[in-house]
Amino acid sequence: MIDVLIADDQQVVRQGFELFLSGHPEIRVVGHAKTGVEAYEQVRALRPDVVLMDIRMPHGDGLTATREVLAEFPATRVVVITTFDLDEYVFEALDSGAAGFLLKDADPEELSSAVLTVAEGGSVLSPRLTSRLIVEFARRKPAPMSTARSGSDHGLSAREMDVVQLLSQGLGNNDIADSLSLEQSTVKSHISNICKKLQVRTRVQIVIWAYRNNVIAVSR
Repeated sequence: MIDVLIADDQQVVRQGFELFLSGHPEIRVVGHAKTGVEAYEQVRALRPDVVLMDIRMPHGDGLTATREVLAEFPATRVVVITTFDLDEYVFEALDSGAAGFLLKDADPEELSSAVLTVAEGGSVLSPRLTSRLIVEFARRKPAPMSTARSGSDHGLSAREMDVVQLLSQGLGNNDIADSLSLEQSTVKSHISNICKKLQVRTRVQIVIWAYRNNVIAVSR
């Protein structure tokens, strides 16, 4: 059973997410939090496997809570929940090690699938937000993540670069496997190897690395 904590300052969102998730036999919602401080305290008390974390909350925002949670409980998986208009803090949350992010209007299947994916060690990136992220990365052109290898020193194989390309298009493991005629287990292995070579933790950080280092071209 996968234990989930829902952190959002809007009661209707918390209740809606719990309703969505309650129908899945492998997922159990163990608690709610309406502030960043409560989110951290609830993680300490309940030790959930996955936290669905809103960013803009009072009394300690979700970004601060994400950093505190991952610093003390690195095995906990945090998924940032955001609106369609990208929050400034989302980028910092991903750099902090969040397992990905979804839109607040995610449907029940997408939400439960995200929980299952991150609980198994994967990451999630809403396909509807991928193109916007790409444009934003290109516009900002920040310095590469300090822990990641540079674009000229990645050591990735041609097949691993194919996987990076498809990840950057927002594809999940199933679609990547179909596109490259591979088994899903092979795709997972490639992603794990890519993370090790780039010295990053999540597939979202792989995408960030790719665009920050001009490994993947941005189409406008």
